[in-house]
Amino acid sequence: MFLEVEHVSIRYPRTSAPAVEGVSFGLQAGQLGALIGPSGSGKTSLLRAVAGLEAPQSGRIRLDGQWLDGQGTRVAAEARRIGMVFQDFALFPHLDVAANIGFGLRALQRAQREQVVADMLDLVGLPDAARKYPHQLSGGQQQRIALARALAPQPRLLLLDEPFSSLDVELRERLAHDVRDILKRTGTTALMVTHDQMEAFAVADVVGVMRRGRLEQWDSPSTLYHRPATRFTADFIGHGVLLPGEVQMAGGAEQPGEIEVRTAAGLLRGRPPEGERTAGLVQVEVLLRADDVIRDDASPLRARVLRKSFRGAQFLYTLALENGQQLLSLLPSQRDHAVGESIGIRLEVRHLVTFARMESSLAAAPSAAVATAASTPVTAGTAC
Repeated sequence: MFLEVEHVSIRYPRTSAPAVEGVSFGLQAGQLGALIGPSGSGKTSLLRAVAGLEAPQSGRIRLDGQWLDGQGTRVAAEARRIGMVFQDFALFPHLDVAANIGFGLRALQRAQREQVVADMLDLVGLPDAARKYPHQLSGGQQQRIALARALAPQPRLLLLDEPFSSLDVELRERLAHDVRDILKRTGTTALMVTHDQMEAFAVADVVGVMRRGRLEQWDSPSTLYHRPATRFTADFIGHGVLLPGEVQMAGGAEQPGEIEVRTAAGLLRGRPPEGERTAGLVQVEVLLRADDVIRDDASPLRARVLRKSFRGAQFLYTLALENGQQLLSLLPSQRDHAVGESIGIRLEVRHLVTFARMESSLAAAPSAAVATAASTPVTAGTAC
């Protein structure tokens, strides 16, 4: 691993709980990572620890084979060769763009510095902005200059702290993709902190979900969405509901290792949780994502539209089955279903994710520690 964070814990004075507790993860060289989670989950404290701005009380951090913290070592922040991009850009208003980018290059000869500045401006797509001042640039352009300034000294690692939070929504999404392209072109290893999971998914190869100082899951965006390891991750990522179900039987000789789960929305079939015996798992809850619920006018399964939210190309519908169980469904917006309308639906569940049955709802789950997740692809029919 290029960046290794091992069992890091951070506690602030006069606080009852640690800000970060026993967190471990790693990044390969050239990989882009992101930490997401609600306010107070510890993600910014963890980023500051990697930067050298916070000292962990325990654990260790290694970058490119060098111990930064732990093993009796504490490398000062300025000696770590780590670049940072902040949410407020932190450009010097009295310096032009060229001087801002070249601020960390004062050890270079003037000609070398000017060449690096020109290369960075080309990289971020602003080749003619050298003589402009920050106030003459848009928010997106300022963030590109902040990125160019951070990359100019060729840091071993780039850290981004809520880099798009001050921008409007449309610009944030576009700039997130641009930043990923720039970092991939330069082969930069980077770690970003954000509240916005869509930003994380747009930029990162691997994403960590933080909760109460702990790392719930560190995985690819696709795995977090389709195979969440904990209830909290299932709730925090995307749109979904937990549907009560009952394990009916284990698969026979033709389908070894599979289970059938009967729910109010039909019969689901897939593989049971890793490491659990089917006999010990009877009452379960199945995670249904909004894209698992498909409209099917010919289906005998009917649902009534309770609410809807227009998302441009799609509507996000809240649906109710006859027994009152609610589901979410993302359907194309070419067809606009009215509130109160009854529509036919069916399930297309390609990844069966089950949790041990709890009385509380998905949103009210008190702790990931009490949940056991199963997340393996469905290999047979998914609904009846």
